[in-house]
Amino acid sequence: MSGHSHWAGIKHKKGLQDAKRGKVFTKFGKLITIAARDGGGGNPDANFQLRLAIERARSVNMPKENIERAIKRGTGELKGAEIEELVYEGMGPGGVMMIIKSMTDNRNRAVSEIKTLLTKSGGKMGEKGSSMWNFDSVGIIYADLEGKDPDEIELVAIDAGAKDTKLEDGSLLIFTEPDKLNSIRENVVANGIKVLEASLGYLPKTIAEIDADTRLDYEKLLETLDDHDDVDEIYDNL
Repeated sequence: MSGHSHWAGIKHKKGLQDAKRGKVFTKFGKLITIAARDGGGGNPDANFQLRLAIERARSVNMPKENIERAIKRGTGELKGAEIEELVYEGMGPGGVMMIIKSMTDNRNRAVSEIKTLLTKSGGKMGEKGSSMWNFDSVGIIYADLEGKDPDEIELVAIDAGAKDTKLEDGSLLIFTEPDKLNSIRENVVANGIKVLEASLGYLPKTIAEIDADTRLDYEKLLETLDDHDDVDEIYDNL
């Protein structure tokens, strides 16, 4: 199964840079707040969505007090601006289909600024369904390959019910049905495999190809979007 998520490709190499600026903590704080609010409360043992969000925050060394504060905002124990989770569809340079997930306390600001970034790059914001038709909703598990045979991890994942796998940047990406994400993740961990991250995302059905110059333009757009405070994750069919 081909395709990739932009987040999967850059999250590790940009993580430390973002952490220094505090931007990544802000993004993960929003994610935790939404998970605590919408996923079933502030107990990660009973809220799988929250547990995943906390694990992602810990992977970039987000302080415990920041995590606890974000949970309390989600449960209403602490007051704060209402955060919305929004999904935008668009086209990047070369006709690359994009899904942009946003977490924002200002819907109008987010859509206006994201639309402007797409337009300046030669892309455009799309109508609902304009890109989503080309993506499947999936669970994505990032398994650490250090000291491990990728073929063995792949077999464990497939035996546990995974849809497919892909090697990327020193990790094995394991794709699952959304409702099987937790069970397959637990099975992988039980077999002594370290899971770097597990989350819900999107996988493209068909792939776009662009030339080298267009790719440079597209990569600039990705970097600009990733630096935007309201942008959480970006998926494409490149």
